[in-house]
Formats: sequence, C-alpha cells, structure tokens
Amino acid sequence: MQPLLEHLHPANWGFLWDALSALALRLCAAFAILWFGWWLSRRVGNWIKRRGSGIDPTLRPIVRDTAVWGVRLVAVIGALSQIGIQTASIVAVLGAAGLAIGLALQGTLQNIAAGIMLLLLRPFKVGDYIDGGVGASVAGTVEEVNLFTTRLTKPDGICEYVPNSGLWSNSIRNYSRNPTRRLDLEVEVSVRDDVNHAIDVLRTLAAADPRVLASPAPQVMVSRFDDSTAVLNIRVWSNIDTFWDMRWDLSRKVRQALNDAHCSLPVRTRELHIVQTQPAEPEPPTRPTQSTQSTQQAQQ
Repeated sequence: MQPLLEHLHPANWGFLWDALSALALRLCAAFAILWFGWWLSRRVGNWIKRRGSGIDPTLRPIVRDTAVWGVRLVAVIGALSQIGIQTASIVAVLGAAGLAIGLALQGTLQNIAAGIMLLLLRPFKVGDYIDGGVGASVAGTVEEVNLFTTRLTKPDGICEYVPNSGLWSNSIRNYSRNPTRRLDLEVEVSVRDDVNHAIDVLRTLAAADPRVLASPAPQVMVSRFDDSTAVLNIRVWSNIDTFWDMRWDLSRKVRQALNDAHCSLPVRTRELHIVQTQPAEPEPPTRPTQSTQSTQQAQQ
C-alpha cells in the first residue's frame, strides 16, 4: 500500500494531468476530423448532384453515394488513428462482422449485385420507359438507379421503387431504346362492302400522315374474317417521339375515311337454325295371351 500511496503523491499529479490533457486533445482532434469529414462529404455530394453534368445521369447517384461514403470512411479511420486505435484490428473485426451481416442480408446483397450489373450492362438509362418484373408488372419511366432500388414514375404520375433484383432476374422491355416503333391498328369492315376499296382508302390515309415513315412502307392487309366482318390490319412505322400522337389521330381518322368511302359499320350477325323432331308415336297396348288369361283365372 505504501508504494501505491507514493505514486499518488501530489508531486506525481503532473504526469496524470499531462496524460489527460493529451487524451483530451486527441479526442477533440478526432471529433474535429469526423465533423470535417461529414461536412466535406455533404459538400461533395451536393456538388455532384448539382454540377455533375459530365457524369451520365444513370451513374450520377452511384458516383455521389460512393464519393460521400468514401470521404466519411477516410474521416472515421483518421479519427480512430488520433485516438490510438490500431486500424488493422478494426479491419479484421469489420471483415468478420461483414461476413455475418452478409449472410443475414442476402436479399439486400442481391439488390446491390443487381444494381451493379444494371449499371455495367445498361439495359436502360434515365428517361427510358420500361416494363419488367414478373409478368411485366412493373412499368414506368426511369428516374434514378441506386445500389438497392430503381425509382420509376408510372404513366399516372405515381412514384414506384422497384428492387434491383426484381428487374435483373426478369426480362426488361425498353420502349425508348430503338428510334422507331411499329403500330398495328385493327379496323373492322363489313364483308358486304368492297374490301379492296377499303384497303386502298386506309393505305392512302396512312401514307398522307407526315408522322408515318416512308420506309418501311405502310401496309394494310386482311387479318381475318370474324362473324360476317373482315378485320383489316394497318401496319405503319413512326419515330418514338411522335408514336402516340400518330396513334390517336390515325384511330380517329380511320372511321371517318371509311364512312366517306361508303363502307358501313359492320354489324355482327349469326345464323341460328332450329331443328324440330317429330315426337315418337306411343306403342299400342299388348293383348294378353291365352296362357296369361288361364293363369289369372287360376289365381282367382
């Protein structure tokens, strides 16, 4: 006990004060490094978001998140070094913890892997209209691709977040990738009318629309016959930016063009044949035989 009391003598308190002062300075430096790292990461993220015009819009969110968390990771390592913690042991602990977390979050890691594959192979980009998922249940305009989810805007203006694995594990249909698109429009004409004349009228109508491409040339053909009706198919090509306007206008003009060509609106008719059969004549009653009469008399 005496040696311990000697170490606690007021003459040795200067060493304790110096040690506490050094520890306080290290803690303040670590806190300052963390604060500066978080402040710098926010500034870097905002700069990439506002002025990163040289970065592809599809890759911009991933680049922003990578830059932000890269700066923060460097700040955390610098803060731990100021305190005196060996970073090698921290890396080993983080590796073991990462393995356990990875086994527990397999679905999340699948989304990350799918997001990386979507960014590398680029089946779509920001601004494309796609549908995909199981049974093409996901459809909308791509707004942002993150590591975990893809943000879409549906045609009715609703925002939808889709897990990346749900898109990557199923077929994706991109409506904006090719510059042109084909329109197939079905029109019904009565079989009593001149079908060839109706075909010529519809071909002339399609060729007169400036949004219809001349190559491939517009086509009008008989698709099938159904219940006294001839179904004609108008097949034209147009650019994707004018596709829907052309579709609505062409659908509106088709009926008027057929009316001007004296092609009546088809009325579906069916013939019903009723077959009546004669009822079967009743069989005459059978007269009892002599043996039957003898048996009845014996019983009486």
